[in-house]
Amino acid sequence: MDIVLDELDKRILNALQLDASQTNHQLAQQVHASPPTCLRRVKRLTDAGVILRQVAIIAPDKVGAGLTAIVEVTLDNQADERLVEFEALVAAEPMLLQCYRVSPGPDFVLVVQVADMAAYHALAHQLFAAQKNVRNVRTYFSIHRSKFDTRLAV
Repeated sequence: MDIVLDELDKRILNALQLDASQTNHQLAQQVHASPPTCLRRVKRLTDAGVILRQVAIIAPDKVGAGLTAIVEVTLDNQADERLVEFEALVAAEPMLLQCYRVSPGPDFVLVVQVADMAAYHALAHQLFAAQKNVRNVRTYFSIHRSKFDTRLAV
């Protein structure tokens, strides 16, 4: 379903991206709309797939996941079924936060959040070393995160 976003939709989306935990009344007040209108708009945006889900963003270091790794993976065989097979493998791994099929360069770029280097080593063995189709893995470890945001400009 294609949807055209008007200014009220954009205000709602921007407000929800900053704080999705607010009540409908708080949201309506913030975006200058009536509560019933706001509720209808949020439902419409959700039903249309514009709002995918509402989540809590957790501080990794507070839950023992203090090491961020950005991983480039190149496969031996780039046939579509091999790419899909690798995506299914990594999709099942909870420590893997993001997976992008990219071009040119490696086949995939992954974002991984683990407790420490030992946890990364175990994950790398399971996801990369034990897979016959993985040719090359290059990992970058974050030493400082200067920006992290989940908001999209709308």
